[in-house]
Amino acid sequence: MARAKRIEGVLAPVITPFRKDYAPDAERLVRHCRWLLKNGCSGLAVFGTNSEANSMSVPEKRRLLEALIAGGIAPAALMPGTGHCALTDSVELTRAALEMGCAGVLMLPPFYYKNAPDEGLYRNFAEVIERVGDERLQLYLYHIPPVSQVPISLGLIERLLGKYPGIVAGVKDSSGDWSNTKAMLEQFAKSGFDVFAGSEEFLLANMRHGGKGCITATGNINPGPIDNLYRNWRSPDAERQQAAITATRKIVQKQPMIAALKATVAHFGNDPQWKTLRPPLVELNSVQEKDLISELKASGFSMPGLG
Repeated sequence: MARAKRIEGVLAPVITPFRKDYAPDAERLVRHCRWLLKNGCSGLAVFGTNSEANSMSVPEKRRLLEALIAGGIAPAALMPGTGHCALTDSVELTRAALEMGCAGVLMLPPFYYKNAPDEGLYRNFAEVIERVGDERLQLYLYHIPPVSQVPISLGLIERLLGKYPGIVAGVKDSSGDWSNTKAMLEQFAKSGFDVFAGSEEFLLANMRHGGKGCITATGNINPGPIDNLYRNWRSPDAERQQAAITATRKIVQKQPMIAALKATVAHFGNDPQWKTLRPPLVELNSVQEKDLISELKASGFSMPGLG
């Protein structure tokens, strides 16, 4: 079987719905993923930071992947997060995603032990690749030092690309530092390494420097306008579009991001169960929620076709 076509464009790290007993709700997840793909997302980075992925077990994630595919979500649209602190967990979920036909996997470094040297991180990624042992694998590195506190350096990327060209397919840069994203683009983009901005705030700049799109939290609620900029980044209207999607993001990130995304989907989809987060995270309080929804509505924000 040939390697899957690489995903480009706007991907959402899909928020995970939970029932009242905190069990993942596959039915709601499938519905939300269908809405995302219909309304602008080119792909779905399930089990990302905003998915509460590190609050779920490997078996739970496998069952959700199976439910998505059974629910009609094309594996070619999926880039699940498969990086864990335990090497064997990373191998298991990566292998499962590949066997299900997913286009790629997005991989955190093992993040519990801080100050890990590049040599240790290299061994981790290399061991996953070797144990999976499949040339179809397309692995995207997930650089999010504000959360993981374990950065993925340019030197580490260069070494991995030298050993595993084609398999090490790209990166999501959630550093929040455009100069870092730009450095990745300048050093690696021409060699077929796909760079995704970790926020739509940098989408226009990323595209202008050879990037492939963005993998962004607010893709969960604002995929259409973000996708419109991705597709029309060369247009005279691009700067205005960038300002508009950035303004929406700034409203949302005034509150804790995951809770705010879920509150937004709950409100505009008329489905209060979406507010549930798995501990240790908690939902917005009533004041936070009121402020969020009021400001979104005042900006003209909507989620057409939801619910």
